[in-house]
This record gives sequence, C-alpha cells and structure tokens, in this order.
Amino acid sequence: MRIIPSLLAIGITFGLANVSSAQRGRLILDEAPLDRAVDIPQKKLAEYFAQMSKEQIGVIRMIEGGLYNVNIRHVENATPGDYRTEFHEDTIDVWVIQEGGGTLVTGGEEVDGKHRGGVERQVKVGDVIFIPAGIYHGMKDTRLTTWLNIRFPEHRN
Repeated sequence: MRIIPSLLAIGITFGLANVSSAQRGRLILDEAPLDRAVDIPQKKLAEYFAQMSKEQIGVIRMIEGGLYNVNIRHVENATPGDYRTEFHEDTIDVWVIQEGGGTLVTGGEEVDGKHRGGVERQVKVGDVIFIPAGIYHGMKDTRLTTWLNIRFPEHRN
C-alpha cells in the first residue's frame, strides 16, 4: 500500500477517535474543524482500509465539511454488468488510488437507471484522477479498489 505524501501537504491532517454515525455501509467520523489542521496518519488509513474490506463498508467519510469532505471509498467485485456511477452536479472529486485498481468510467449518461457511454481507462495504485462537476463516474470493473476521495464545490458553474 502506498500513501501519497503530498496529500498531507494540502492541510488534511487528522487524528480520529470516535465514529459519530454509521449508515448503509457508510461511516461518518468527524466534522471538519475551522480552527485547526488535522492529521490522517498512514497507519490509521491502513486500519480503515482493512476495516472496509472486513465489514464491507463502501465509504468512510473522515472529514465532513458540508460541501467539502475527505473520504475513503472502497469497491469490490464491480463488473461491467453490475456497477454504479455517481453524478455530482456542482461538486468536484479528486481520487488518489490507494489499493487495487481496475476500469474507471467517466462521462456518458444514465438511461433507464443504467450507465451508458463514457470514457474508460485503467487506474492503479498511485494514480490521481480529477473528475469535474457534472460528469458521471464509477468503477466499472474491479476486484478491489480503494481510493482517497477529496470533494469540493465547483465555483465556476
């Protein structure tokens, strides 16, 4: 497992203690502070990655800031016939692949509840992907992929 050191350079530092909420494969850990930086040590990330696999947790929202947040996302066993895409009208995603890899699809459209079209590319550990607001995106084919997901609002729209 490789953690991108520059992630810490953007001021995302964190020491987590208590889980404040758990719902539908999603954990929300802490509200983003306004008066201090937070550290997310590599050791803690590794613990979260293991927990996500063991307990089938799809999202751990480490820092919740409303429109701004820092998540760990985890997908297992996505296939071209059975995968989900997401769409954020006014939110940008930045992904940093931490474990595994597979086929990421971006763009395209939803038709009758299924994703159609888009651009497919292979992603692997260490890749950084910028996904603009208003673009469908999701892991279309993977045995396992875990990534840091930094989300913030698009102010140009």
